[in-house]
Amino acid sequence: VQLQASGGGLVQAGGFLGLCCAASGSPLSSYVMGWFRQAPGKDRDFVAAISRSGSITRYADAVKGRFTISRDNAKNTVYLEMNSLKPEDTALYYCAADGPYTAVIHTTIPHYDYWGQGTKVTVSS
Repeated sequence: VQLQASGGGLVQAGGFLGLCCAASGSPLSSYVMGWFRQAPGKDRDFVAAISRSGSITRYADAVKGRFTISRDNAKNTVYLEMNSLKPEDTALYYCAADGPYTAVIHTTIPHYDYWGQGTKVTVSS
C-alpha cells in the first residue's frame, strides 16, 4: 500500500488543523492505521491509531481529548483532526499502515510496515 499525507501547515496556538492520508494500491480496510510525529531533533512518536473498521481508537496521552483519528474505508482515507493546538505539537506528521489483516492496534513503530512521506505542522505561540 502507498500512503500520501497532506494537510499540514502553519497555525496559531489554540487553532485547528486537519490532516489526510490517502492510500492506494491496496484496500485501506485491510490495515490498522496510525499517525506518528517527529519534532526537530527528537524521536518519532506515536500520536493515534485506528482499527480496521474504525470502531476502536487509541491516542497518546499528549493529544488525548484534542486530536481525533477517523477513517473512511470507501474513500481509502484516514484523517487526523487536531484541535487546541499547542506549540509543542509542531512536528512532521506521518501516517502509517500496519498489516494487512492486523487484529491488534499497535502503538510502536516496528509494527507499521508502510509509511507516508510526512506533512509538516507548525504551531506558533
